[in-house]
Amino acid sequence: MAVKQLTAEMRRQGIRRLVVISGDPAWCLRQAQGWMAQLDGDWLWVGASDVGARYCAPAALHTLLGQEFRHAVFDARDGFHAEAFAALAGTLMAGSWLLLLVPVWSGWPTRHDNDSLRWSGRDTPISTPYFVDHFQQQLQLDGRVAIHLQGCPLRCPAPQTLPDWHPDPNTQQEQILQTLLQAKPGISILTAARGRGKSALAGMLIAGWPGKCRVTAPTKAAADVLARFAGAAFQFMAPDALLAQPPTDDIDWLVIDEAAAIPMPVLRRLIQACPRVLLTTTVQGYEGTGQGFLLKFCAGLPLADIYHLDIPLRWAPDDPLESIVARSLIFAEPEPILSTGTFHIQPLEQGDWQTQPQHLVALYQLLASAHYRTSPLDLRRLMDAPGMHFRVALTGDQQVCGALWLVDEGGITHDLAHSVWAGWRRPRGNLVAQSLAAHSGFIEAPQLRSLRVSRIAIAPSHRRQGLGDRLIAAARKTADGIDFLSVSFGFTDELWQFWQHCGFRLARVGLQREASSGCYVAMALLPLSAAGVSLAQRTQQRLRRDLYWLQPWINDTIPLTPLYQQQLNDDDWQELTGFAYALRPFEASLAALSRLLVTSQQPLPALRGSLMQRKSVSVMVTELRLSGRKALQQCWRQETQQALMALDAQRCEHAQQRLILL
Repeated sequence: MAVKQLTAEMRRQGIRRLVVISGDPAWCLRQAQGWMAQLDGDWLWVGASDVGARYCAPAALHTLLGQEFRHAVFDARDGFHAEAFAALAGTLMAGSWLLLLVPVWSGWPTRHDNDSLRWSGRDTPISTPYFVDHFQQQLQLDGRVAIHLQGCPLRCPAPQTLPDWHPDPNTQQEQILQTLLQAKPGISILTAARGRGKSALAGMLIAGWPGKCRVTAPTKAAADVLARFAGAAFQFMAPDALLAQPPTDDIDWLVIDEAAAIPMPVLRRLIQACPRVLLTTTVQGYEGTGQGFLLKFCAGLPLADIYHLDIPLRWAPDDPLESIVARSLIFAEPEPILSTGTFHIQPLEQGDWQTQPQHLVALYQLLASAHYRTSPLDLRRLMDAPGMHFRVALTGDQQVCGALWLVDEGGITHDLAHSVWAGWRRPRGNLVAQSLAAHSGFIEAPQLRSLRVSRIAIAPSHRRQGLGDRLIAAARKTADGIDFLSVSFGFTDELWQFWQHCGFRLARVGLQREASSGCYVAMALLPLSAAGVSLAQRTQQRLRRDLYWLQPWINDTIPLTPLYQQQLNDDDWQELTGFAYALRPFEASLAALSRLLVTSQQPLPALRGSLMQRKSVSVMVTELRLSGRKALQQCWRQETQQALMALDAQRCEHAQQRLILL
């Protein structure tokens, strides 16, 4: 069937399709240009380079969410940005083609993927054989996908006998709309996958409401569909501008579109701005935030009314494009666990994608259902990044009821570890191991070998049965040559109780809340060797000593008893000289700097104003007549040098010489 005829049929049936074009770069480009010449449309081009059509970089595609396009090209010849691929598919209207350009088919699994620089922890691109092999299998098995390999004829999609599609508002949407139009003051939450009409519903609510409504969203462009349905009643204000203005009583509804993409602390303030609030969010995993919105934010709103749309409006049910994207990026929810009783722990490695893929698919689905950050980027990392290890808990009938994801860290050289400590280097990877050097001052941490817990999840039917403990215990038992296990998490009392129960010791707490979770970052260690025990003891001892000064900066109560020995010691001198003469961050040195201020007789106005009087950066910049934060930071370093020189000039000179040698 000719392309134009097939496209007309797709529009009549309300479906969208994927065509894969695989070959050398120049041939792929010519084929794409041929498609674009045949069919009228927007032809949004997403890829690493601008080819002259309407262009968007993969990393910027989130700015187009909420908009609609007819036809698009996803250029994956140099790298496959999985989140952008899925998000682009969600912007295409019925009757659209998505052209996917990929390398030569036979060589693709071993070809270096430039996108791997985002997630592999390596400084150079790596090949991604397990993801590519999985993706190729899904494409070949789906007869509704068109495939054109260089040197071969186009494999046309299998013909489908489908009824004509009529994109009328469905009963489900109308029922929710009528409920919202009669809503009393309170919070309503509307969730859906892409294309289900949640933004349209929100727009119709605004258009039909007799009073005044206001809209906010991550960007104004993200609310384009909502604006179209709201018509003249659409009034947009950015989240920060909305929070900056005085409270008003004349707004009946605040509609927060794509709420999951807004930091949770901001959301908590926004929902207090109006008597009625409607939050809409996407829960189809490519953004990696929708599930977390339900898990983290909605769970704290016991009086909220939650609605869900599952019938697509922008395309017909069982759309071929949506189907292949969901299968290839494993968007499906995990199967419910029906069996109870005994279970056993089994290790898995990346090579098992070829021998027992069903267990790794189930592991990823369980992790994605339980963690707010899990997105296709994590699928790419899980499949192909170096140093990944897994444990699954299997029921008697081989269902995955628990999942643990571990990552190799540490083992870096002495010189590189010192450069990390000094703030001169930040190599990729080694999240906790590097942070313990860069922020907590322990140069030995990234030199030791460790395993970081990246994710852990238990199926709802098997929680509160000690399964999480068993998974950690299994990791400990098989961690040969490993000095410690580590974990980084958003600090809550409940999470800390779990990690403490598993044997972890608190090692670090950050001073800034995460934008996504609203929690302070905490890190904890479970020592496995003598060197690991020594590190865990020292990190906790220093944290307890620093907590005397840090706790006033942290709104949550950290469950450690502060130490009151606050005289300057050797650790403080190392920290202070690293701040004064290298590039160690101000927040990492805050406690040592506070002890310095207690000891020093120098005036040190920048340090005393910032630390003792807790003045903001903007106030300090104004008072000291500085050009900005960088100038203030330089002033902090100079004052630290002055104070240290006054205390012990010879010691300062020796410290400078050591840093020069590094």
